[in-house]
Amino acid sequence: MADWDLLLTDARIATLGVEAPEYGEIADGALAIADGLIDWIGPRADLPSSSATTTRSVSGRWLTPALIDCHTHLVFGGDRSEEFEQRLQGRSYEDIAKAGGGILSTVSATREASADELFDAALPRVRSLLAEGVATVEIKSGYGLDVENELKMLEVARRLGESSGINVRTTLLAAHTVPPEFNGKADDYIDLICSELLPDVAERRLADAVDAYCESIAFSAPQIAKLFRKANELGLPVKLHADQLSDGGGAELAAFFNALSADHLEYTSANGVEAMAKAGATAVLLPGAFLSLGETQQPPIAALRSNAVPIAVGSDCNPGTSPMCSLRNAILLASRLFGLTPLECLAGTTREAARALGLSQDRGTLEVGKRADIAIWDIGHPREITYWMGTPQLAELLLADMI
Repeated sequence: MADWDLLLTDARIATLGVEAPEYGEIADGALAIADGLIDWIGPRADLPSSSATTTRSVSGRWLTPALIDCHTHLVFGGDRSEEFEQRLQGRSYEDIAKAGGGILSTVSATREASADELFDAALPRVRSLLAEGVATVEIKSGYGLDVENELKMLEVARRLGESSGINVRTTLLAAHTVPPEFNGKADDYIDLICSELLPDVAERRLADAVDAYCESIAFSAPQIAKLFRKANELGLPVKLHADQLSDGGGAELAAFFNALSADHLEYTSANGVEAMAKAGATAVLLPGAFLSLGETQQPPIAALRSNAVPIAVGSDCNPGTSPMCSLRNAILLASRLFGLTPLECLAGTTREAARALGLSQDRGTLEVGKRADIAIWDIGHPREITYWMGTPQLAELLLADMI
């Protein structure tokens, strides 16, 4: 019986290991896979005398960890291109939301859609990510805003993973905005989530984490704190949409609850960055929303770097503020708009994205014992993944569950 299922040779490898310098380059490498896990990796000259069921030369191509999109809202109903047009004509996101648009317009369309309709609409978005080398995607709920429809969204997200082969991590974002039937009664809605929805989700294991939107047009810090305490009681990790439109203390709140990540962060203060650093929270940057909203205040990149806060990048795929089903485009924007280096962009969509989902133990780098989710690229150097626009560079995506 062979020791390995698959042996890849003649490879240039970027391991992205935490302790490795730069990209963790192995110039002439080999990588062996057994039972969906990396069993050996190193210079080809050091390859041990073991057998493999299949041996393949990748002809000098680059291997990197498969990409991870750690922040999406890609299950939804309806369309909001009209709001995009309105923003171009000068209306703000807040004004549109207060007039019944924004998230609530998507809520209405999502509630009206059947589970099959939501699945059929979302599947092409998932396939777009797979075609770019994404093996793991986080999918949030948050457009149902009641027990029945939040559960429906989470079930569709799980089904997308089962159907496509991509690894789906689900996040309950019921505290996305106040639903219309609870207008003026946000506290009562938080009570509903805590007393009915969260226990049901936890019992059925439909969510891997709990998220919320901390903003003046959504929920206050005390309201979210109540939600997060309940999530912690049920053993669910938390993350937070924080400081996107104003400094509401979201980063500090996320840090207080040991959140996996705080996302957006355009208006996060120095105190917020320091709190994240102490708590070990990951900063998830979402340049698609920054671009679509015409934002001018950048996240505090220099402070994040100086405080050694891990930086991840997500597509934020959603119908209103980041209509972009492309993690590759997200890192292009992160480099052009925020000044992230190519190494930060690649690490931010592999190693640090895994950290943002609480998955560092089994993916995000190419190391022995980790999932064999591997992207094979037709490139001269990994920096080209961030540099080139619109150029198909992925030669192949290996998924651990399909080897």
